Amino acid sequence: MRWLSDRTVAHLKHVAEWPDLAETKYRLLEELGRGGMGTVYLAEDRVLGRKVALKVVGTAASDPGAAARMLREARVIARLEHPGIVPVHDAGTLPDGRIFYAMKRVDGRRLDEIAPESTLPDRLRVFQRICDAVAFAHAHGVLHRDLKPENVMVGPFGEVLVMDWGVARVLEEWSDTPVGTLRAGPPTATAQGAIVGTPAYMAPEQAEGRPDNVGRSTDVYALGAILYFLLTLRPPFEGEAALRRARGESRQAPVPPRSVDASAPRPLEAVAGRAMSVEPADRYASVEEVAAEVARYLDGECVLAHRESLREKAARVFARYRMPILLVAAYLLARVLVLLYSKR
Repeated sequence: MRWLSDRTVAHLKHVAEWPDLAETKYRLLEELGRGGMGTVYLAEDRVLGRKVALKVVGTAASDPGAAARMLREARVIARLEHPGIVPVHDAGTLPDGRIFYAMKRVDGRRLDEIAPESTLPDRLRVFQRICDAVAFAHAHGVLHRDLKPENVMVGPFGEVLVMDWGVARVLEEWSDTPVGTLRAGPPTATAQGAIVGTPAYMAPEQAEGRPDNVGRSTDVYALGAILYFLLTLRPPFEGEAALRRARGESRQAPVPPRSVDASAPRPLEAVAGRAMSVEPADRYASVEEVAAEVARYLDGECVLAHRESLREKAARVFARYRMPILLVAAYLLARVLVLLYSKR
């Protein structure tokens, strides 16, 4: 008997896990990535002649609710029709019984990858686009709950897309009526005490596993953490500090951004600090307020979260009106020189 090599066995196992698309309009091209709930493949829509990303629930998923969560994720994204959120094109059940959904294929790089190569104003403009998408989701009763630079894609033409809505929470759940031919149970709520999200970016109430206290302010905190990253190019919490937060053992605020990078502007440090307040009531009341603060900074206006000194105010006004100030100064200097010359 000839034994198969480990490499051959691994290849056969990999092929066996590929979804059965024989009775669908899709042609499988390649695997793009794997996650805890499913695998994403690049596929071709043979009817429309375009490439799509196909997310399929994993064959090895031992959790019987995996298919329901996959369906729920598709339905959450489908109700959020916004340029900053990847659209869902299709959903259904494959011949092998697995749930799938097809979405737009996204070309681009993650925010954490491009941030070191970008200027701060460019990073802030991307941040504004993230806020737009999250504010839209909040207006439609959806919380993301896992906002972080790794879940933001920036395309080659300036597209900014907020990805991975797998742990999103719907504040007012829709009807559990099955959609089309999908064969999955109704969406399930997050269990009491369950912790979802990324420790380095999650709010204290989220890290402590208190789902009843999670709300729009939880996403506001995560946006503040993303702004912290854009100012320092590092997460607010790392290593042991992040692990302690994951265990709900710490509610401390992160080290101020200027302690990490002295070039971080004080007004933006104040914005990130307020957004990341330990108590939800002390944060900005909405995502729109966070975006407005960043817009004020980019426009050279006073940021409400920061009490600027007289020197800072003078520097800000000069930076905003530099050309008119220089023109007036040049005119006055020319007048003085003319007067001095005329007295000779």
